[in-house]
Amino acid sequence: MATHSSSRYEELKAQVNFHNYRYHVLDAPVISDLEYDRLLNELKKLEADHPDWITPDSPTQRAGARPADRFEKIRHPAPILSLANAFGADDARAWFERVKKLDDRVENAKFVVEPKIDGLSVVLHYRDGLFVQGATRGDGEVGEDITSNLRTVRAIPLKIPVGSEQLSAKSKQSSITNYQLPKYLVVRGEAFIPNKEFEALNKKLEEAGEKTYLNPRNTAAGSLRQLDPVLTASRPITLLVYQIVHSEGGKVPTSQWEILEYLKALGFPVTDIARRFNDLESAIAYTETFSTGRKALPYEADGMVIKIDDLTLAADLGFVGKDPRGAVAFKFPAREVTTTLNDIGVAVGRTGVLTPYAMLEPVEIGGVVVERATLHNFDYIAEKDIRAGDRVLIKRAGEVIPYVIGPIVDARTGKEKKYKPPSKCPACGQEVEHFEGEVAWYCVNAACPAQLVRNVEHFVSRGAMDIVGLGIKIVEQLIEAGLVKDVADLFSLKKEQLLELEGFAEKKAENLLKSIEQAKGQSLNRLIAALGIHGVGEVMAGDLARTFGNLSALSKASADELQQMDGLGPNIAESIVDWFEQNANQKLLKKLNAAGVWPEMKKNEKKKEGAFTGLTFVVTGTLPTLSRDGVKEFIESNGGKVTDSISKKTSYLVLGEAPGSKLDKAQSLGVKVIDEAELRKLAGG
Repeated sequence: MATHSSSRYEELKAQVNFHNYRYHVLDAPVISDLEYDRLLNELKKLEADHPDWITPDSPTQRAGARPADRFEKIRHPAPILSLANAFGADDARAWFERVKKLDDRVENAKFVVEPKIDGLSVVLHYRDGLFVQGATRGDGEVGEDITSNLRTVRAIPLKIPVGSEQLSAKSKQSSITNYQLPKYLVVRGEAFIPNKEFEALNKKLEEAGEKTYLNPRNTAAGSLRQLDPVLTASRPITLLVYQIVHSEGGKVPTSQWEILEYLKALGFPVTDIARRFNDLESAIAYTETFSTGRKALPYEADGMVIKIDDLTLAADLGFVGKDPRGAVAFKFPAREVTTTLNDIGVAVGRTGVLTPYAMLEPVEIGGVVVERATLHNFDYIAEKDIRAGDRVLIKRAGEVIPYVIGPIVDARTGKEKKYKPPSKCPACGQEVEHFEGEVAWYCVNAACPAQLVRNVEHFVSRGAMDIVGLGIKIVEQLIEAGLVKDVADLFSLKKEQLLELEGFAEKKAENLLKSIEQAKGQSLNRLIAALGIHGVGEVMAGDLARTFGNLSALSKASADELQQMDGLGPNIAESIVDWFEQNANQKLLKKLNAAGVWPEMKKNEKKKEGAFTGLTFVVTGTLPTLSRDGVKEFIESNGGKVTDSISKKTSYLVLGEAPGSKLDKAQSLGVKVIDEAELRKLAGG
């Protein structure tokens, strides 16, 4: 039983981390909030029963998911944390009883109730009253710098309009006496698109014949987390502020209720439905009025937050994992409806994953008409015995992603049809692949039209072939014009072809062609990484390049040969072999070769010997003089190997400023930790 439980624990960690990434990084969740909460609660229960199993990579030890890679990173001055959930009044009372046992002051505590808005959490920095920086929450420790985009949000004051003197005058009419405007102030808020503005935006897009958006949350998050501030400015994003994260050089309140009054007095937008109560039952009663009346709210909300008003007491209560004990999120119940599942369709993602979805008789859920819902994967359909023609139960948990809970078996008439997963890709007709131990089924055809845009985007990205000036909009133009049918076609583009495209003039066309020509000189490891083979990232691509030396040799490698490499298991070996066996991929390789894109690893690169030969390194944090690419090159030039994750096989962890959880993992495994100076000393420098 213990073995089964520990196996389930590892599975749960992987699932929750994956769904954190889908939700917080990609803004594209694939399960409902309810399902996520069940996974997380099951994980927490296992950890409560087996505290010795807990590792630093458990999602309970984090506040969210890691930030995306396209923005500069910002380390927050204090952790930006998530909250534990209460699914009803009894859960909220249980939370109160737990914290009451820890501190007698909780018995007489006051509580503040605020809306739990479903948007994007942002952190705003002010120096001398001026807005100087803004970031996403990221993983709770490090966020993404989206300052330029946040500046376009009109609700955010670029300069705090109230100085210390005006604040003092205002405070005479309120409870915020004797507080000043700090020299340095960091606040937290939730950015969102109000419901009416979202409906108007979608109506405008629909009338223009453009693609509409699914929900306000993803629209706001996506608008703030993209590279063009002009697009952000065109979206009706607003925000409400509710927390002081950090302050220097001024006295600020230590009561949550006074924090809200204080922030409002400074000129920040603050919710008008927050209330303070003298006891928990009154707070619960107020919260429950919104469970049935949330339609009246002007924004999407998936619950209310109950906070202990005394912030000193709340801080003294500490944390459970990374959930503060001083507050709890009172989640609204999910909404369910029934409708007919007319058919089951299959979508093909960038990585080739085939994802089934339900094609529904249109039904309204929470004010939104739903015609499609996720079915997660083919195993889910089989386990639930979901059939075309079934009457099914649909849930839109968290007011976001609708999904099929399961069939209503008693409603069957006998006309329903059992579902059989496709053996061929619905987009290109190639045979699909399934790797042992994985739920997903894949199309591994690199020229599959359903994957083409994202495949090309990956191929030209900074970590792959690094073709400057070839963003996704241009990629879409090239594919739509029929100029690019696979990534090899990029190297046969002509200037006159580009000049026919909208937005291209002489200089732009010349610069792009120059960048494409320069990419022919990229290294073998970059080309392997660019091909998008399932399971092969930058580190694995480097190992393959050093082991085989060229694509010809790699394409002929057997699964057994591949598994001789350190860290390469049977699934990735099978994935590599399958990729090279595809006829379409073989044609792609011939086209690349003919175009002169056929790098080979030099002999001295292939077998480097040096002071680090036989040693494996992991790097975390920012080093004094070496960039991330620089330290990797330094280690490899001395015969060493760089990997992404800590294990018992790791020889050294190279530690810089602002390290992540890898330091804790290294210490727990007894891995030796060194800094840049010690690294250079090891190399004989």
